[in-house]
Order: sequence, then C-alpha cells, then structure tokens
Amino acid sequence: MIKDVVIILIGLAGGLITGGGFVATLTVLGIIPRLVQMTKTKNKIRFYEWSVIVGAVSGTWFGLRNDQLSLPILLVTPIGLFSGIFIGMVAAALTEVLNVIPIVSRRIGIHQQILTLLMAIVLGKIFGSLFHWAIFVKI
Repeated sequence: MIKDVVIILIGLAGGLITGGGFVATLTVLGIIPRLVQMTKTKNKIRFYEWSVIVGAVSGTWFGLRNDQLSLPILLVTPIGLFSGIFIGMVAAALTEVLNVIPIVSRRIGIHQQILTLLMAIVLGKIFGSLFHWAIFVKI
C-alpha cells in the first residue's frame, strides 16, 4: 500500500516538473502571444491557451497508454496537420529567439541567399514529415 502511494507521488511529481518545463518553454518562447499578434485574433487568446492545455493533457494521456486507435483518414489528417503546425511554430519560435538563421547564414557565407536557406529548411521539414508519416505511421 505504501509502495503504491510512493509510486503515485513520484509519478505526480515527475508530471508536474515536466508540465512546468513545457509551460516555461512556451512562455519563454512567447508562442501564444506571438500567434495572437500575427493572426490579429486577440479575442481568441483563451481558445489558444485551452488548445495547448487540452493538447498537452491528451497527448500525455495517449502517450502513457499502450492503445492503438484505428481512426479514419479524415480524422487523422487534421490531427497530423495541427501537430505539424504546432511543432513548426515551436521550431520557428526557437529559431527566432536564438537568431539562428542570420548567424548561420553569415558564418557560412550565404547571407545573400537567405531565402534559399529558408526554403531548404521549410522543404526539408515538409518532406521529412511526409516521409515519417508515409513510412513509420500505419494508418
């Protein structure tokens, strides 16, 4: 009995630490305020916040379970699209905060071809995601 309580407390503590780190990362990167600013949808900020919360909780729930869902492709497609958009926004926010692209383009001497560099990154992300979904994800 005591062993079960200790395991529950350790799991809860680990979850709180991980969740806190996730929220801290989103806060430092400023993803939600930046998204609101770019889309000019200040009145929908609660929707964005709850979308992140529901996505994190449901992602954690399904990640901890060993179930496989057999969903129709019409439902899986938007889920994959929204997941890709979120990951892309996190990556873009991180690069924006760290100013990676301007620094890399100057260091390797392709400052004049920065558009080509950006398109290579975008196309690489698209093709990599499509490859992953086509090869490793069984629908």
